[in-house]
Amino acid sequence: MDDTSDEQGTLLALLESAEAVLFDFDGPVCDLFGDASTAPVAREIKAAVYSAWGRDLDQRVKECDDSHGILRRVREMYDGPEPLPDRLREALKLAEDIVQDQEFAAVASARRAPEVVRLVWALREKGRRLAIVSNNAPAPVASYLTRLTVRGEFAAVIGRDPHDPLLMKPDPHSVNCAVKSLGLPPSACILIGDQLTDLEAAQAAGTPFIGYTQSPERAAQMRDRGANAVVSSHRPLINAAEMLRKPN
Repeated sequence: MDDTSDEQGTLLALLESAEAVLFDFDGPVCDLFGDASTAPVAREIKAAVYSAWGRDLDQRVKECDDSHGILRRVREMYDGPEPLPDRLREALKLAEDIVQDQEFAAVASARRAPEVVRLVWALREKGRRLAIVSNNAPAPVASYLTRLTVRGEFAAVIGRDPHDPLLMKPDPHSVNCAVKSLGLPPSACILIGDQLTDLEAAQAAGTPFIGYTQSPERAAQMRDRGANAVVSSHRPLINAAEMLRKPN
């Protein structure tokens, strides 16, 4: 049996044992930001937080040029050893609103992952339930799924908790919420994700994991860290889904 047959058998076995498939959003569903940097958004957040707090920012916040990373670091600064007035929690909300606005702008031009719609239909045809587990805000994600005309195929869209960015993956919070909303045990679900943080979240939640990446280096890292399978496109998943038995 060649490597392709081995891979196909592994994917088929994973999908056969799964009642639901969880998708990370940015990567497996679409290329949200393309080559665009999120550094301008991070700078906007730093300026807004500095203005609201009226105090110097922690060095880790100053150095961060990633829109999701800075949400975490601003929250950590707020939760630091020096007590801060409750009114300054508004600065956290402001930071979240800036990132969500960026995500709404990005979904308007995001490129869909090749054949993702076909994968969605193939899984639904064979009775698998679907959910999104994302570090993006849920409203922009739902908006994009509506544009793809597949929003109704997803039983749940679990996105970033607007009140606590520390619950973003690799924390298993979003995976746990999706599993709970589906009423299934974690082992009956599979998470498809493109980042090592997705793998960590799946493992912490007790959910099997399929890596989706075109990076040979990241694919090797995923395999080394215990991914159940890794694919570079949705085609092998579609092939496996089409081989599944139809639901009774």
